[in-house]
Amino acid sequence: MTSRISILEFRNRLKSNTKIGLLHFKRELGMFSIFFPNSKCFYGKFDDTTFRLMLNSNFISPIYILNGEYQNVSGMLKLNYAVIPLSKTYIVVMKYFPLVLLIGFNSFLYFDLKNVPDIAYIIFNSLIALGFFYSRWQLKHEKKKLVQKFNKIFEIDIE
Repeated sequence: MTSRISILEFRNRLKSNTKIGLLHFKRELGMFSIFFPNSKCFYGKFDDTTFRLMLNSNFISPIYILNGEYQNVSGMLKLNYAVIPLSKTYIVVMKYFPLVLLIGFNSFLYFDLKNVPDIAYIIFNSLIALGFFYSRWQLKHEKKKLVQKFNKIFEIDIE
């Protein structure tokens, strides 16, 4: 991918839009950042050729990391980055926990509470199904939001 800005402008935008820190530290202690408001879009670290960034949020713990490198090739800024999950375990839990909950809840109602009205099955299964679809949507939305914000700030042209 290429950017319309120079490498110096890219570094300046990295400096002005990134709060420097360790990614796993932010994930573990993110709830305490409510008391320390920030105005920077990204959180992470970078150097002269690489960067590791995630969205800077005070309330929701970020899920994805933007990991990449950049270089100046023939006067153009060339970027190569990938969006990777911060924790693969968290992704698996977000995707499949509603299914485990659905099976477990229905088993509990069927085997332990035999005289449950059908409306209880319908209500709770509908809520669990909504949770399943929301968790899938939220994972895709978080990834898309990170890439869009990065591409907008750094004026990246996708080839």
